Amino acid sequence: MDTKKIETAWPVKVIRSQSRKKTVSAELQNGELVVRAPARMSQKELNGIIQKLQKRLQNKMGRTPASDEELEALAQQLNQTYFTGRLKWQSIRYVTNQNKRFGSCTPSLGTIRLSHRLASMPDWVLKYVIVHELAHLEESNHGPSFWALVNQYPLTERARGYLMAIGLEEDAPG
Repeated sequence: MDTKKIETAWPVKVIRSQSRKKTVSAELQNGELVVRAPARMSQKELNGIIQKLQKRLQNKMGRTPASDEELEALAQQLNQTYFTGRLKWQSIRYVTNQNKRFGSCTPSLGTIRLSHRLASMPDWVLKYVIVHELAHLEESNHGPSFWALVNQYPLTERARGYLMAIGLEEDAPG
């Protein structure tokens, strides 16, 4: 079995199989598009199929992953709504190296990193994780003051339940 990564709107993992003869299948797993293809299919042919699958998935989901600029604008909006605009940070961006958590914040540097897996989840889940990480700019731990800030977001409980249901949230995003 050969695996290869290709860069597109979602990270793509291609798994080639000798037992697969003609069909190509794809599914979104934790923010990554897993494509199963015949071992003998040419890369050129497979790339065309992957592009079609990506477009179909983007149409089905109603959006493409947010750019860093869009994340910044969303974070500014959430800062105004839930923190009266008082929070400051240096950067917010997607990263592909967070597999055990959905977000992390380094308050001393003012950096917020979000797992690329969030790009394939509902917007209200992404907003929850951003609010969670923004709250860390004021409260570095997960104490009562921290949760009082996070719980201003009305879909906190729902988003936490969603993340727990897919088995990727232990106590909190980061």
